[in-house]
Amino acid sequence: MTTPDKKIRVAISVGDANGIGYEIIVKTLLDKNILDFFTPVIFGSTKHLSQYKDLLNDNSLQFFGINSAEQAVDRKINVVNLWKEPAKLEFGNPTETSGKYAYESLKAAAESVQNGVCDVLVTAPINKKNIQSENFNFPGHTEYLGEVWKGKPLMFLVTEMLKVSLVTQHIPLKDVAQKINKENITEKVEALHQSLKVDFGVRKPKIAVLGLNPHSGDNGLLGSEEQEIIMPAIQSLYEKGMLVFGPYAADSFFTSSNIETFDAVLGMYHDQALIPFKTLCFEEGVNYTASLPFVRTSPDHGTAYDIAGKGIADETSFKEAVFTAIEIFKNRTEYAELTQNVLKTREIKLERESR
Repeated sequence: MTTPDKKIRVAISVGDANGIGYEIIVKTLLDKNILDFFTPVIFGSTKHLSQYKDLLNDNSLQFFGINSAEQAVDRKINVVNLWKEPAKLEFGNPTETSGKYAYESLKAAAESVQNGVCDVLVTAPINKKNIQSENFNFPGHTEYLGEVWKGKPLMFLVTEMLKVSLVTQHIPLKDVAQKINKENITEKVEALHQSLKVDFGVRKPKIAVLGLNPHSGDNGLLGSEEQEIIMPAIQSLYEKGMLVFGPYAADSFFTSSNIETFDAVLGMYHDQALIPFKTLCFEEGVNYTASLPFVRTSPDHGTAYDIAGKGIADETSFKEAVFTAIEIFKNRTEYAELTQNVLKTREIKLERESR
């Protein structure tokens, strides 16, 4: 755990070994100055990492193999070797073994943060299908971490320019409408509001809420959810003192002026918010799992099997994920310090004049 004389320790899970996870990790760590900012603790295999170092024709990286995260050393690229004789990489091919490795890496990395050995978690992309097993029966990282870290996770895609979140996450489109209710919207906005304050230092967040239907329902012509559910939820939140506005038509919302006006946008379902986000911010976008007791971020892309092993993957989003996790950790620490030492008011009793 971080102390004044220690750097923030970043636990890194390697994702699907046959995707681009190892490559974007290695490329991120090629920056010679990066160890000035944090101490990486990778949960995977030095042999796999060395294969990617050879692939990129760069021998400048030195990996420090350790048996447990407790042995991590500052200014070194620490690697907890989970597999002594790892399976051969099969670039671009999601296998049962690569799914098993992805789970084991995620489990060990998440536990290191939960146990206080590491400070934040950054996850490389997984394949949501081949990772499934008796131990992992979740739609993705978000739901898994909500279970093991004991919280109600909020999927939050962030850049400095644009931040978006969702009422519903990884569910089929046909199930979205029945999951939209006043309670869900209220819960997500409150979580979003709290994250903006605590994690990003926004004193008075302004949040835009999108409608569910085309043209935000067109006054009931194209659907009633806006009038019956979304607007009452927004009104109740506004009455609590939150700056929440909408519902806005999703197809015309993402203009530069709207993006500048609001601190975050809440969409009703996955593609409604993530398509514009990834179109506008793909390279620097970060997937942040808010509303959990610990910090987890990831790049905003997948395993990219089509380019795995070719040495052409762009590490920008992963690098942004690392530095976003560090920034959020510092913001949370500062917020906790500021709020736990608030001076308590006490009643002053006036002395009665003597007669």
